[in-house]
Amino acid sequence: MNFIKLFVVALLLTATTHVAFAQTSCCKGSDKSQCTTDSIKTTSVKVKGISCSMDLKMISANVEKLNGVSSCKSGKQGTTTTFEVKYNPALVNEKEIFTAVESTGSCENPDERPYKVKQ
Repeated sequence: MNFIKLFVVALLLTATTHVAFAQTSCCKGSDKSQCTTDSIKTTSVKVKGISCSMDLKMISANVEKLNGVSSCKSGKQGTTTTFEVKYNPALVNEKEIFTAVESTGSCENPDERPYKVKQ
């Protein structure tokens, strides 16, 4: 009888812990209280001025630093490159994402800001 009680308590603790950890892993940033899978939005950002593959990585990294952005993936490099950005609109808006893109320094000259968002 004691074994059954102990087993049930252990099972309940395991289930509770699993649910608690699952609820905290939805997006980056310090304030996860407003973050749910229903609130994640995806937008495509077209960017001009990219000259090398390192530019793609630098832009993605700069956008992913924003609180509320869960990912920023680049498409194929070309005259205009499209980035797919997943974000929580309660924490960050498109204008802030565009600003992060345009404020990224060039890989060849970090003082230059050659990237322009095409709207």
